Amino acid sequence: MFKFITDRPLWANVLAGIIFFFLIIFLLLQLLGAITKHGQYLTVLAVVGKKTSDAVALLESKGFEVIYDSVYTDTAQKGIVLKQIPEPNSTVKINRMVKLTVNRVTLPLVEMPSLQGKTLNFALEILRRSHLTLGDTIFKPDFMMGSVLEQNFNGTVIPPGAKLPWGSKIDLIVGSGLTEDKLIVPDLVGLTYESAKLILDSSGILLGAIVPDPGINDTLKAFIWKQSPPRLNEFAEPVYIQPGQIMDLWISPVMKTVIDSQSVKKNKP
Repeated sequence: MFKFITDRPLWANVLAGIIFFFLIIFLLLQLLGAITKHGQYLTVLAVVGKKTSDAVALLESKGFEVIYDSVYTDTAQKGIVLKQIPEPNSTVKINRMVKLTVNRVTLPLVEMPSLQGKTLNFALEILRRSHLTLGDTIFKPDFMMGSVLEQNFNGTVIPPGAKLPWGSKIDLIVGSGLTEDKLIVPDLVGLTYESAKLILDSSGILLGAIVPDPGINDTLKAFIWKQSPPRLNEFAEPVYIQPGQIMDLWISPVMKTVIDSQSVKKNKP
């Protein structure tokens, strides 16, 4: 082999080396083009509005690599493609990556805001910004007219900061102000707290302070032994109250017999 090289003129060896060098470069370029599919182009298919699984399968079948991330909007169907990059009908090289933005299938969780004490209109705006909706609006006699007294979800009070599914319906208890109507103060002494609370709720009277005696294990089953305002005044006449006003209760684990001072006075000789 070396004799073959040494027996030839120098210029011939140099020319052969140059030809061999360019041949190697040509072969490398051809190999690189085959690997990168140089000169091969595809048109990006339009997949916006399609189901995510269908869009991915379609793009991959045409030679695209697909990645996607998810967002959520309540104005579009769940699980569909909202956006694609490159844009539909773009001409790109084969094996080009296509990025999809898809609408989530499951609802994201949002944080319950604090609405208590805020006006109804302001509370509605806060619900909208928090991606929550208004359920029922219940008006209850209260001096805080037009303000939110309580926020409920599925029939129970929902505290601020609790996590709820996007779009959950929140029921609001709103103060309707004090009316001119007057009610006779109900006689709650001797009733259980549970029964007394039902009477107060149906009358529109607000529950104020609850003063418990020692030993109460179940508040609902405790007995009312004192109330303020009382049923009768010092002249044994009925006491009146307006819806939205407050009544305080004293409760005990056992039934108490309370001697009415007015009855004692009337029974004295």
